[in-house]
Amino acid sequence: MKKFDPRIVFGFLLLVGGGLALAQSMGYLQNASDLFWGGLFLAVGLVFLTLLFGGHWWASFPAFTLVALGALILLPDSLSDFGGAVFLGGIGLSFWYVYFTSRMERWWALIPAGVLTALAAMIVVAQRYENLGGAIFLGGIGLSFFAVFLSNRTERWWALIPAGVLVTLGGVTVAAERFGNFETAGFFFFGLAATFLLVALLAGMRWAYWPAGVLGVMGLLGIASLLQFANYLWAGVLIAAGVYLLFRYFTKR
Repeated sequence: MKKFDPRIVFGFLLLVGGGLALAQSMGYLQNASDLFWGGLFLAVGLVFLTLLFGGHWWASFPAFTLVALGALILLPDSLSDFGGAVFLGGIGLSFWYVYFTSRMERWWALIPAGVLTALAAMIVVAQRYENLGGAIFLGGIGLSFFAVFLSNRTERWWALIPAGVLVTLGGVTVAAERFGNFETAGFFFFGLAATFLLVALLAGMRWAYWPAGVLGVMGLLGIASLLQFANYLWAGVLIAAGVYLLFRYFTKR
């Protein structure tokens, strides 16, 4: 049996490239170079994909990346605005594959998978709803951290905090378009309060009730400013706080 000679592959590629260049020169094809490089990246990516069936999970990174790059090059001009989503989504797909093939050991892949998927989704959504791009991006990353928490609720309870903060920030980007600064801050504090409340309820961290309570009051005051009785509520809170401090002072003497 003859030993494989890489010159065969290079020779075949030269023949294909020359044929495409000739076809373009004769007017039969357009963008022959794009077809050549796009097809080349797709072919090499498919070669790496075959390694996945042999248990080589690392091959998913060059496989999906090269396939996405080839698809990006071959993308028609009418869909060129979605090229970034195709490329980033392809790389994100490699991390999703790494995670789902070993969810216990490679849970870390959820984070880059979520970030890249959120970026791809942001590009797609922003084409029509530009003001929702930030919310999609931040919320998508937040959901990836929530998935990290679900992968092991006992050891990875900490993932609830970045999940809640990022989802809250995503909501704030939408609220900032519709409400004033004070009301938007109220939504932000209320979202943080909900985050720590989830830490207390889902992860069993009782200390989280304290920041949840304080942030919840601040958030409610901010959201209540949307209503007509907000000024009365603020006055009542200040009066109650003053009465409490004076009562504590005189009762201790």
